[in-house]
Amino acid sequence: MENNILSEKQKMLAGKAYQAGDAELAKERLKAREIVFEFNNLAPKFIKQRKELLKRLFGKTERMFYVEPPFRCDYGYNIEIGDNFYANFNLVILDCAKVSIGNNVFIAPNVAIYTAGHPIHAHLRDQEYEWAQEITIGNSVWIGGNVVVNPGVKIGSNVVIGSGSVVTRDIPDNVFAAGNPCRVIRQLTDADKDYYYKDFKLGE
Repeated sequence: MENNILSEKQKMLAGKAYQAGDAELAKERLKAREIVFEFNNLAPKFIKQRKELLKRLFGKTERMFYVEPPFRCDYGYNIEIGDNFYANFNLVILDCAKVSIGNNVFIAPNVAIYTAGHPIHAHLRDQEYEWAQEITIGNSVWIGGNVVVNPGVKIGSNVVIGSGSVVTRDIPDNVFAAGNPCRVIRQLTDADKDYYYKDFKLGE
């Protein structure tokens, strides 16, 4: 029977209630904070060194990515980013569960991505229980400044999330969504491309 007892880390990754004060989890958070501290305190010219630190920290990276310091996360190994990823200043990812981000994703300043949650009832919260749910962000997504993405959310591909939004539910593909709570404002179509590029001579 003892072999069937889950560790707090296993509970966390399985989406079950767990206690974050567990020694194993505390050790892993400290390791991540050491890497993040080094990343945030390198001189601006050390671009390659910062990239190598994130390769050590994240669970998955591709060839092209750039994260502006300062950056914060809990564990790092639960973060997976696609190719051509860019994050502006002050990105926070509480990655107690997996955070999967697709290709060509742009994140504006002061965005917070939270997989972690706490019980609503104070009795359980006072015992320091937590839970976490995965977050998925598709391809070709632009997340505006000061957006909060809550636990368990899936954001589709070709999506724009307006500044200041609080995303509490899934967002489908090919839409502009905004607000608190975030909701679909309208579909995005080729008419948007024609509108924004009418004054550009592309390819010249």
